[in-house]
Amino acid sequence: MSFYLEEECEVPFPFEYQNLAESVVAFCLEWEHFPYEAEVNLTLTDNSGIHEINRQYRQIDRPTDVLSFPMLSYEQAGDFSFLDEESEDDFNPDTGEVMLGDIIISVDKVIEQAQSYGHSPKREFAFLIVHSMLHLFGYDHMTEEDAAVMEPKQRKILDAMNISRENG
Repeated sequence: MSFYLEEECEVPFPFEYQNLAESVVAFCLEWEHFPYEAEVNLTLTDNSGIHEINRQYRQIDRPTDVLSFPMLSYEQAGDFSFLDEESEDDFNPDTGEVMLGDIIISVDKVIEQAQSYGHSPKREFAFLIVHSMLHLFGYDHMTEEDAAVMEPKQRKILDAMNISRENG
């Protein structure tokens, strides 16, 4: 697995956020039985930075907590059978890894939402990465049916990693 972290702002988290991010990404890959080595990019920015990206790519003129930019097109979420060695566009020619996509997180929102929801910034950060990884696997929450699949998955992954609201 290749994991790339870019910091566009000061990151005042009181925990080893790079190690946590990389372990959450790796855990999600294993949890979903992703069949190939993968490449994931994580950018940490502030509210201003994510606001601009949200406006530019989604035409939503406000900051958000996390944005996911999947590189793969799924017929069904979590079904990786369409990937094979022949689909060259999905693989990084230098590493042979599947390019899953990009995650962008607002550090400001992590702190704000952790306070608002009454849990730690570590738990909020891990949650946003899990949430985004599921988007990179094709899951969504725009309909009740989709949310009924994605939301329990998020909880199960965080529970399996022992990152709950109480102890995360």
